[in-house]
Amino acid sequence: MNQTLQAAKYTPATEIDALNPDFADPVTAADFPQAILRFRNDRAAASVGLDHLSDAEWIAHFGRFQPLDGSLPRPLALRYHGHQFRHYNPDIGDGRGFLFAQLRDGDGRLLDLGTKGTGQTPYSRFGDGRLTLKGGVREILATEMLEALGVNTSKTFSIIETGEALERNDEPSPTRGAAMVRLSHSHIRIGSFQRAAFHDDKPLLERLTDYALTRLYDEAPGDNPPAQLLGRVVERTADLAASYMVAGFVHGVLNSDNINVTGESFDYGPWRFTPLWDANFTAAYFDHQGLYAFGRQAEAIHWDVAQLAVSLRPLVEAAPLIAQLERFPTLYGEAMERRFCWRLGVTPGDGAGAMIEAAVRAMVTTGTGIDRFFHDWRGGTARNGADYGDAAWGPFQDAVRELAPVPDARSHGYWADAAPCSMHIEEVEAIWGAIDQADDWAPLHAKVAAIRRMGDAYGARPMAPMNPAPIPFLP
Repeated sequence: MNQTLQAAKYTPATEIDALNPDFADPVTAADFPQAILRFRNDRAAASVGLDHLSDAEWIAHFGRFQPLDGSLPRPLALRYHGHQFRHYNPDIGDGRGFLFAQLRDGDGRLLDLGTKGTGQTPYSRFGDGRLTLKGGVREILATEMLEALGVNTSKTFSIIETGEALERNDEPSPTRGAAMVRLSHSHIRIGSFQRAAFHDDKPLLERLTDYALTRLYDEAPGDNPPAQLLGRVVERTADLAASYMVAGFVHGVLNSDNINVTGESFDYGPWRFTPLWDANFTAAYFDHQGLYAFGRQAEAIHWDVAQLAVSLRPLVEAAPLIAQLERFPTLYGEAMERRFCWRLGVTPGDGAGAMIEAAVRAMVTTGTGIDRFFHDWRGGTARNGADYGDAAWGPFQDAVRELAPVPDARSHGYWADAAPCSMHIEEVEAIWGAIDQADDWAPLHAKVAAIRRMGDAYGARPMAPMNPAPIPFLP
């Protein structure tokens, strides 16, 4: 599979208690008319020791939200602020979800089970706290595809249909409701720090910094914990931005409340995969200025991380924080080379940057699809029968010859398929249409199986160098 998931015994945790009081509010899940199990991710469940649950037990925990033994006694709606399309909003927080449980995987890593669509909270404002079933299906497709393409992403853990008919302004209504559970490496967002800074709550800023370093990064705080943490977030988010580009993915809403301090992608609303390498391609119909367009995602994420630096200023002088922020462009470039070569099936080398530039120019010039390009050129050699005779491909072909192919780059049967596995909007709509019109879930399950097969072919994702050097103290 794309990422090894170590089988585990169920190991509950309650580490979030270290951040209270004043970080979260106990809430109660909505009482839904029905609880119909539609999707359970047993691959992810095995990594946290929950794959043994019967369907009835699964529904009790993830449809009715009975607490998991030893974990949180009540769900918690987390408090946070955030910049939304560069406008600061102090009136947000977990408005239709909550932190349901914490637990550890087979490697001892602390993980969260969080929800979406599970009822109103103190931060719902004018919303109903619900999620459409279509939204849940779309999140399955997004997370499965991203995981297969090497992106560090949350995992869609469970989808329960709730028997409610929801009214929405941006899709045909009434539409079916769902309760979703995601498995994530924390739900601590940049916006969590922004809220603490907004309220001038230095003790909470210090607790958040310590929590992130010790619980999420498994590091002992050094001489300058805020700069230490910012450095790790810069490393992880630069890799995240590059992974989006190489996957051809557009998140759609890269607000600071949607950026996790672990650098793990999560919370998928108006996402899309772009068929072509089009810098101006957007996913959200309301992104009128293209702020979060395909080609601007690294800029957007870097800007969000700068807001984390601003939030940490009450704890430390600016200079060490600026020094960490300035690392982002270089780290992003390194991550682009590492990830592009991984997907192409070649070994990074001195000419990797020039190869990527030539590949992008040729894709843009010839209108070649991103998925088609990587499928046809796996191992650095064009597959039999592929037509790349256009002169625009000459510089790329010259550059890729200088890079050694990864051993057995084409050994998996997937690479013999005539077409790549893709996930464009037309197929998303077709999969949902089968469910909506005929309650036919077979296309969804077939697509998940096809995506996971592709993930097996790509192999384990390229990991960013973790903690390559100590963070210096800069007075």
